[in-house]
Formats: sequence, C-alpha cells, structure tokens
Amino acid sequence: MFPSVSRTLMIRPEDVKPSRDDLTVVGTFNPGAAQLEDEVVLLVRIAERLREQRDGYCGLPRWEPEHGIVVDWITENEIDWIDPRVIRNKKDGLVRLTFTSHLRVARSKDGRTVDRWCEERFLPESEWEEYGVEDPRITQIGDTFYISYVAVSRHGAATALASTKDFESFVRHGVIFCPENKDVVLFPERIDGQYVALHRPNTATPFGTPEMWIARSPDLVHWGSHSPLLGGSSAWEGDRVGGGTPPIRTERGWLAFYHGSASCHGSASCHGSERSVTAGKVGAYSAGALLLDLTDPSRVVHRSRQAIFGPETDFERNGFVPNVVFPTGIVERDDMLHVYYGAADTCTAVAEMSRSDVLAALG
Repeated sequence: MFPSVSRTLMIRPEDVKPSRDDLTVVGTFNPGAAQLEDEVVLLVRIAERLREQRDGYCGLPRWEPEHGIVVDWITENEIDWIDPRVIRNKKDGLVRLTFTSHLRVARSKDGRTVDRWCEERFLPESEWEEYGVEDPRITQIGDTFYISYVAVSRHGAATALASTKDFESFVRHGVIFCPENKDVVLFPERIDGQYVALHRPNTATPFGTPEMWIARSPDLVHWGSHSPLLGGSSAWEGDRVGGGTPPIRTERGWLAFYHGSASCHGSASCHGSERSVTAGKVGAYSAGALLLDLTDPSRVVHRSRQAIFGPETDFERNGFVPNVVFPTGIVERDDMLHVYYGAADTCTAVAEMSRSDVLAALG
C-alpha cells in the first residue's frame, strides 16, 4: 500500500522579485531544506532568463566575476532546441542553458508557507559556476550544514560543496565531483569512520542504463571507493535515476527519496516544450524511495518498484518543464516527513507523508 501524500504549493516565480530589472524569474524550485531551531530553512534555486526578446535571436545569460550577468545573443538558425532548458549550437555541437540560476534563503515556521525571504543570496562566483548554481541538497553534520550543489559552466555540470552554520554566511569548499556529476547527497553521519555520498555520474556513452553510485571520503572533499548502487529498473525510472533527498536514519535503514524519469520513446506522458516544433521532449519525473543498510549503505535493503508520488496536480503537470516532481529536501517532524521538491521546474512544493507509512510501503 502506498503512503497517503498531502501536497502544498509553497513558492511560485511571481513570488520572487528578479535580481535585475532586465531579468524575469521563470523558476523557484529544487530547494534544499533544513530544520534550524524552530524554523525550516529553504535554499531555493531561482532561475532567471532575459526579459528582452529579439526577433530571430536567442539571448543566453552567463556570469562573469567582474560584471555579473552578461548576455550572448545567437541567431535562431544557429541553434537547435533540445528541451525548454537547453539549446545546442549547430556550429560546434556545444549546449547552453537558456537561463541562469542562483540560490536564495527563505524561512518558514510551519514548513508549508514562507514567512520571510532573507537578503542572503548564494551567487555564482567561480569559473565553474559560469552558467549558474543549481539544485542544493543540505545535510546537517554536527553543528554545520553542508550544501552540495551543481556548478554549471562550459566545463560541464560538476558538484561543489559549501557549508554554513546560520544560512547568513557561506564557506565554499570547491568542486568535489568533476563533470559530469549531479544529484550528490551526503549522509548525516560518518559510517565506519568515513563520510558517505550518493551521486549520479552522467556518461556520454550509453553502455548501460542510468545509475546512481555511492562514494566515501575522509574529509568531505576527497572522494573515492566509488561503486554503482542501483539503476533504473522500472518504466517510471527508465530514462534517468538519481539522488533526491539526503538520507535519514530509521530503525530499518537509511531512508532516502530519489528521482526517476520515464523514457520519452513512445511515452504518452512526455510533453514538448514551448517551442514544440524544434524542441526535444522530457519524460515525466517522479519520486521513489529506498532503504539502505545502516552499517553498509552500499547494500540496498528495499526500494519502491513504483513511484511513491509523481506529477498529478496542475502545478506539477504544467510549467517550464511539464510533468516533473523532483525531490531535493527533507525535514522530519515527529512521524511526519516533509519532502520538499521542485514541481514542473517552476515551483517549490512540499509533500507530507507518514514515515511509518513510507516504511510499510517498502515492505
């Protein structure tokens, strides 16, 4: 039996003022989440694209350390649309994002509504963050919150690490997984004296099905002992599979929500983009759950063969990328789990469910 899931829409693009007058917010999604004293703190990905539109051109924003956001204008006949998020340059075959992202701090007393937006922003700074910083995951270890996030640039999509104690100032620790690697989630304690992470290598050559991997580190910066953990084995996770929320300790094992996407080949659940004539298609994203052994997290104890929850509501089915549920944060409140996720690459929402019901659904 699947758990009962209550969903609440929390943040929409129109709730957030753009960082500059020449930009418009197209996404407020994929938040990291943490409990800090009596508040839930969200680190929300803010995606912005150019307000100006030029006939026959596509404007592609990027960050420069000295100037902030600058724009490269490319003629429409020079590019192919891969999906609403990505274009490919016909001349060199390289891809670019149609927007850029940074992170903002929001705070909530009840975990369902935003009480206040803070002034703090986590902005791109380095060469490997040229196209933005994305999809933070937050894990508390001791009195420090560690934030793994995606750093996107012409070098590819890497995973970098930052830390904070108060979400008012941040320390950057650099790239910890080189391109192409995303969806890194950290375990909240050492296991056998080592830190542990789940990660998603994105190989260019499709020798096998998509996989999630596990790795270990003595210091959170230098990672090794890499091994595959699981791959997509069901239709709902046949195209992509990767980490979602940081694992939490339960009496039966490490519980983590992860994401999977359905293959678009012949799938009725796939939708074209706003530019449906030229754009590719993105399969529906859903959330699954898995249990890992407490002492050997490389051993999968149970996993959901069907999605725990997928795109059903209007705000999950319609947006910048339709049909997306993408879990990225989790907060425990007694027996209730608050799973924070991105909806349709547009909004932030929270799904509430009983921890005991989730564990029962895993067998």
